Amino acid sequence: MISGVQPLVYIVDDDPSVRKSLCRLVRTSGYEAKAFASAEDFLACPRIESSSCLLLDISMPGMDGLALQETLNSISDRNVPIIFITGHADIPMSVKAMKAGAMDVLTKPFESQELLSAIEKVLKKETKDFPARIHKKEIQARIQFLTNRERDVFRLVITGMLNKQIAAELKIAEKTVKVHRHRVMEKMKAGSVAELVRFEQEAGLRRS
Repeated sequence: MISGVQPLVYIVDDDPSVRKSLCRLVRTSGYEAKAFASAEDFLACPRIESSSCLLLDISMPGMDGLALQETLNSISDRNVPIIFITGHADIPMSVKAMKAGAMDVLTKPFESQELLSAIEKVLKKETKDFPARIHKKEIQARIQFLTNRERDVFRLVITGMLNKQIAAELKIAEKTVKVHRHRVMEKMKAGSVAELVRFEQEAGLRRS
């Protein structure tokens, strides 16, 4: 098991017996497990901030596994690595899942060790990437806390513009720019313009 915070394995499968057996296997291997009977139930559950992965059945009534994957890919704060499980080998479906970002596709019946190896591989990477992902969310939250005018100033400061140039661009007084700039630095917890630029990159923002 990965050391530190206990990783969480989500399980989404409409078959109660499969959910029960997967939960038992996951928990006896030292991971937390949280199971859902449908994709809709999973989406309704608040995301827990931890290293995690999702064991997802492809074929389910209602929203199927591929549809859930597509939905998760469109929601930035619900991005979770997926290991698909399927009752039949369907190459086109597997290819589609992998192209959309799935980490693995396992066909039932599979050996317990095969599944655990897939989970271990995914969670090792997740645990490594988790601190950076949390930091990114913190930076994005700081940016969201800026007022519209502060964001305007932030956007121009990171291009290297001087206060007087920003004032001309925004048609406001230079002293007003200085006030907004100070607030931006304070709210972003940045000690320099270089740090602001780094925050912008870490937040994954696109300059217009």
